[in-house]
Amino acid sequence: MSDALNPETPEAESEEPVKQRKNGLYPGVSDELAENMKSGWADTELHDLEQIPQAAETARRRAALSARFPGERLVIPAGNLKTRSNDTEYSFRASVEYAYLTGNQSEDGVLVLEPTAEGHKETIYLLPRSDRENGEFWLSGQGELWVGRRHSLTESEALYGIPAADVRELADKLREATGPVRVVRGYDAGIEAALTDKVTAERDEELRVFLSEARLVKDAFEIGELQKAVDSTVRGFEDVVKVLDKAEATSERYIEGTFFLRARVEGNDVGYGSICAAGAHACTLHWVRNDGPVRSGDLLLLDAGVETHTLYTADVTRTLPVNGTYSEIQKKVYDAVYEAQEAGIAAVKPGAKYRDFHDAAQRVLAERLVEWGLVEGPVERVLELGLQRRWTLHGTGHMLGLDVHDCAAARVETYVDGTLEPGMVLTVEPGLYFQADDLTVPEEYRGIGVRIEDDILVTEDGNRNLSDGLPRRSDEVEAWMASLKG
Repeated sequence: MSDALNPETPEAESEEPVKQRKNGLYPGVSDELAENMKSGWADTELHDLEQIPQAAETARRRAALSARFPGERLVIPAGNLKTRSNDTEYSFRASVEYAYLTGNQSEDGVLVLEPTAEGHKETIYLLPRSDRENGEFWLSGQGELWVGRRHSLTESEALYGIPAADVRELADKLREATGPVRVVRGYDAGIEAALTDKVTAERDEELRVFLSEARLVKDAFEIGELQKAVDSTVRGFEDVVKVLDKAEATSERYIEGTFFLRARVEGNDVGYGSICAAGAHACTLHWVRNDGPVRSGDLLLLDAGVETHTLYTADVTRTLPVNGTYSEIQKKVYDAVYEAQEAGIAAVKPGAKYRDFHDAAQRVLAERLVEWGLVEGPVERVLELGLQRRWTLHGTGHMLGLDVHDCAAARVETYVDGTLEPGMVLTVEPGLYFQADDLTVPEEYRGIGVRIEDDILVTEDGNRNLSDGLPRRSDEVEAWMASLKG
């Protein structure tokens, strides 16, 4: 990485826009060089830009937000860059609330809805193109020649269909604001500081909850993006199966890297840290270290999802025999989980209680555990006391969307205690996990972990499995793997 200079704080830009790095190789900038860098550049303003595909949807979402909070100023930040180490940053991902309402993904962006007699005036506050007059574009570590071109404010207005303004002026405007204000917290400390005497935690939480619940039912654009994410994820799983021999020669990291390549080529990123858990690691629910061996005869639990360029993510899990064939005990456990998932998926339909798919899957797992003699029945007793949870620790699914665990701030009565509606997308993912050191089960079970997860859309007359491009039944999995390995 090249040796950039560090940007000065915005307040000092007019006098001294850029600081030097402490151990930079250049002692300074001569007046002649500074003057030279101001001129001789072509006009690169982009014209005739088309609005982003979801502009109509984001406009409807903002209208619903405006109607919910009349007469109040609403502030929704994208967030800021976060330091990874010293002067390097993590890749930026805009806040879900901001991306949902604007479609924009720029760091430091802020959407502000100012109350008017008719509703709200919308403004998207963004960093303009980096300044060529003060040298920011080539001297600042975030300048155009270092990290790439930003859209101009005029370009942004054309893309997002929202009037745009310079975000560097926003904090002062917010300090002077009067009347009720709500802000989405946790993303931009500077914006929150400017509003510190104008907001309350309770009112801000109401805004966050509303925006979370608004995402419970997906529109057609969102469903299309989720299907894209799933389709890329299916191809990523195929990629992994084709290189399992290389993973055996190295480690779980080869699987992680293989899937990541598909995610970066076809999407924005992975939607969450990929779980590439071979052998007993499959019993660790969120195994993301991915540094263990991959051995023939073991199972590979791969839980991974591609995130699209619009930030919608898939979330799919398959548990695969590394050598292509399940052993007798592996198949016994796998088939029980498959049967539980079938029961769970069948319970996903409009008008059903959200909890129904979880209850249906858990009942099947409890029945098998009793049948195998691993827990004392009857099944009703096991379920009432939750005894099956020793081996099936987690819930059977969650909402899916811009977050892998989407709508998390929604009220319990509208989410977990709510009713399924067409347009909702959720995962169904039962699992059984027999820890390697669990002395309550026969030795043959120990170290076996199985999870099967699919992304399910609630339709008008039932459901649609968005991830049915990947086989689930054990014999179909074996045939699929054999065909990919040639």
